Amino acid sequence: MTDGFATRAIHAGQRPDPRTGSVNVPIHASSTFAQDGVGGLRDGFEYGRTGNPTRAALETCLAALEGGRRGLAFASGMSATDAVLRATCRPGDHVVIPGDAYGGTFRLLDKVLRPWGIEHTPVRQSDLDAVRAVIRPGATRLVWCETPTNPLLGIVDIAGLAELAHEAGASLVVDNTFASPYLQTPLGLGADAVVHSTTKYVGGHSDVVGGAVVTSDDAMADQLAFLQNGVGAVPSPFDVYLTLRGIKTLAVRMDRHCDNAERIAGALAAHPAVTQVYYPGLPAHPGHELAAKQMRRFGGIVSFRLAGGEPAALQVCARTRLFTLAESLGGVESLIEHPGRMTHASVAGSALEVPADLVRLSIGIEDASDLVADLLNALA
Repeated sequence: MTDGFATRAIHAGQRPDPRTGSVNVPIHASSTFAQDGVGGLRDGFEYGRTGNPTRAALETCLAALEGGRRGLAFASGMSATDAVLRATCRPGDHVVIPGDAYGGTFRLLDKVLRPWGIEHTPVRQSDLDAVRAVIRPGATRLVWCETPTNPLLGIVDIAGLAELAHEAGASLVVDNTFASPYLQTPLGLGADAVVHSTTKYVGGHSDVVGGAVVTSDDAMADQLAFLQNGVGAVPSPFDVYLTLRGIKTLAVRMDRHCDNAERIAGALAAHPAVTQVYYPGLPAHPGHELAAKQMRRFGGIVSFRLAGGEPAALQVCARTRLFTLAESLGGVESLIEHPGRMTHASVAGSALEVPADLVRLSIGIEDASDLVADLLNALA
C-alpha cells in the first residue's frame, strides 16, 4: 500500500535514530566525517558540503512528496533555480519563461545568464499555441513554468506544456513553490524536474531560507548533484532541520491556507473598490477548470487590483493590522505586498512588468473572519 501524503511528510527519510531512538532527525552539525580507512565512507558521507545525514533525510522526504527518484536541497530557491539552468543550458541555448515570471527568476536569466549567452523569451504559457510559436527547435533547451504564476495567478496546462517541450527536444521544469507538493505534483503530469523555494510553504514558518529540486531524470540529477557539491550552495544542517520540521505539518497548513484564501477572494470580489481578483478558486478565473483538474485545491495566494490605482494599492498595504507588509509568502502569518515596488521591481520596464495597482496577499492560517475584517477596514 502506498502511504498517503501526510504520512510521507512525517515519515519519509525520517525514521527514529537507530542509536538513540530520537524521533526527530538529529542535526548533524559536522563539517567532516571520519573514514574507516582511506575511501571507507560511513553511509557515503565524507564532507559537509558534499553530503550530510540531516540533508539526506530532507532530500529523501522531498522526493517522496513530489513522486520523484532524486531530491537535492539547496541554500535558497534561487540557488536551486541557478543549478537547474546551468545543468541544462549552455551558451547559445534558449529558455522559454512565463510572461509573468517571478522577478528573481527573470533577473537571474536577464542579468546573469543572458550575458553568458543564454537567451530567453517570455510568453503567456496558458496559450499553448503562443508557446509553440516561440520555441526554437534545436536551440530551446528548457521550458520554465510557474503554475500558479507569481503574482497574477495564471494557470498553465502542465501536461500540454510537457508535450510541447518534449516534441522540441527540450525539458520542462516547473516551479511548484506556489502550489507546494501537497496541492500539485508536476512530475506526474510530465515535467522533467520540479523546483521549490522551500522558504515558502514547505518550510512554512518564515524562519528559514532554502531551495530544492526533485527529478526522476537520473542524468539531470547527477549533473545537479555535481553542481550542488562543486558550487557549494547547500543549506546548513540547522536550516534543513527547520525545513523538515515544517514539512510535517504541510498538509494541514495548506488546507487552512486554502480555506482562508477562498473566504478572502470571495470578499474581495464583492468589494466596490476592487476591480479584479486573481484567484484560481473563483469560477470566473480563466484557469479555474484546469486548476481544479491538476491541483488538489487552489492555494493560499490572492492578488487583486484597485480602482484607485497605485496610490490606493499603497494605502491598503499601509493600513492592514494583521497582514504584515513584507516580501515572501507561504508562512503561517498573513503578508501583504506591492509587487510593482517590492518582489517584482526587477521587471519594471520589461515585458514582465506587473500592474501598479496590484496588491498580493499571502494568506496565513489565522482566523479567516479576522483576516477578512482587516482587509475590509484597510479598503474602507
